[in-house]
Amino acid sequence: MSELMLYGPGVLLVYTGFMLGIMSPGPNILAVMGTSMQVGRRQGCALALGVATGSFLWGGLTVSGLSAALAVYADLLIVIKVLGGLFLLWLAYKAFRSAAQRLEIKTQGLQENGLFRFYMRGLLIQMTNPKAAFSWIAIISLGMQPQAPLWVGVAIILGTGGLSIVGHMAYAYAFSTAPMVRLYARARRVIQAGFGLFFTFAGLKLLSSRL
Repeated sequence: MSELMLYGPGVLLVYTGFMLGIMSPGPNILAVMGTSMQVGRRQGCALALGVATGSFLWGGLTVSGLSAALAVYADLLIVIKVLGGLFLLWLAYKAFRSAAQRLEIKTQGLQENGLFRFYMRGLLIQMTNPKAAFSWIAIISLGMQPQAPLWVGVAIILGTGGLSIVGHMAYAYAFSTAPMVRLYARARRVIQAGFGLFFTFAGLKLLSSRL
């Protein structure tokens, strides 16, 4: 039996599980949606690329075994968890502040010069979530078998990285369309309050959860 027939189904199973994860709304996806509606497509795409980069890094760490090693060092994961929870609470504060404004906060400077800032925000959202490490361990275990050749790990990293870019970019494009922008303009305060509630819940849950 060829290696492709032996390991190919497992790699496809990894891709399927990863796509199902992208379809499930989380802090990363909601951040892309909110940025695209509130600020613009370019900023939403920059944030989506940051999230995708984080997915690529977590995939590489998992395949190389480093994220599994992190699971042994609880102190380091606690630091990551605290940083992630505080970052989500900061996003909640930003959303609530926007909801409290009668008029939208001016974002001209960010629109013109802040693409890297949005990219880093997406990267931080993905990399400061310790659950991402455990999710990747679960996903990789679907396709990585003992003594699997190098190309299997490479295919998983590159494939899921590409899917992450396409998936998160799709959210950025979809939620920066004219109908979505009009919806945001009409219900901005309600939408931002909803984002604030979600990020607060996610942040507090992360800070209070056990690793």
